[in-house]
Amino acid sequence: MYEAFYSIRKIYYLILAVSGVPLNLVAIAILSRGKCGLSTYTTRYLVAMATADILVIITDVILWRISYYYFPGSFLDITPVCSFIAALSRAATDCSVWFTVTFSFDRFVVICCQKLKTKYCTEKTVAVVLATTGILLCLINVPFYFVYEPARIIDSVPWDCAIKPSCYTDPSWLGFDWFDKVLTPLLPFALILLLNSLTVRHILVASRVRKGLRGQSKGENHSDPEMESRRKSVILLFTISSNFIFLWLVYVVEFLYYIITGVNPSNYNNSEYIFQQVGFMLLNLSCCTNTFIYGATQSKFRQQVKNVVKYPVTSVIQLMNNQHN
Repeated sequence: MYEAFYSIRKIYYLILAVSGVPLNLVAIAILSRGKCGLSTYTTRYLVAMATADILVIITDVILWRISYYYFPGSFLDITPVCSFIAALSRAATDCSVWFTVTFSFDRFVVICCQKLKTKYCTEKTVAVVLATTGILLCLINVPFYFVYEPARIIDSVPWDCAIKPSCYTDPSWLGFDWFDKVLTPLLPFALILLLNSLTVRHILVASRVRKGLRGQSKGENHSDPEMESRRKSVILLFTISSNFIFLWLVYVVEFLYYIITGVNPSNYNNSEYIFQQVGFMLLNLSCCTNTFIYGATQSKFRQQVKNVVKYPVTSVIQLMNNQHN
């Protein structure tokens, strides 16, 4: 069973690497053009999320896992190098998660806090929020560089990254591990669920009030552009949030299992190890799905994708017509 899972995982990460980077680059290119019917500050949040996702794919999938499976013994396996990649991967993952939280809070403010909206929902605020969040998360993840020790030393060169045994027993490392798991993803889980609940409650109340004012409570049928705009915004928010929660759920369950049972992950049996690795596979997958979410929920984004796909074909046809003429 383990050998079959190893082969599946090897192919899985290769597909993720090959598809994840171009998909997110397409999303960034299309969103940056500003033709998807979204506000400028909302677009910046989505571009930041896609950028963080690309960094996760490059560091965690390509430089860490693809290197391990397809290029063993490369310079990426030198202990200082792989320790740096591990810390960078953690920081990129945290940014991907927390940019989702900041986006959720932005949608909450837009929909539920009209007075705060004019001050908070600006391009300057978005830049400050994203820059501050990114810098803090990079600093917080610096200790991960010191989590690893060489697995072997060849000709005085340290190779591979093995987690130090003290990380499972030392109170300071155990405390940092708890802090890391609370930071990502337990606290984001709680915040996203809270913000979404408050947003739904506000929309339901506002919907009843607006229907009453517009006479819909008596059976009349009038279009309401404001509620339609909110509906589209909420669909995008809920789809991104639900995708995050679903794909991180196995990782959270494995962490709770590790805490409750006290089993050292390095001593997992095959079934426990496979469950742990499935959690890693799903959270990496979350970095490749936002492009599909935009396409499924935003008609203007889909149209822009079609234009991008058709552009090379139309360019070739136009060139051929010019040559014939």
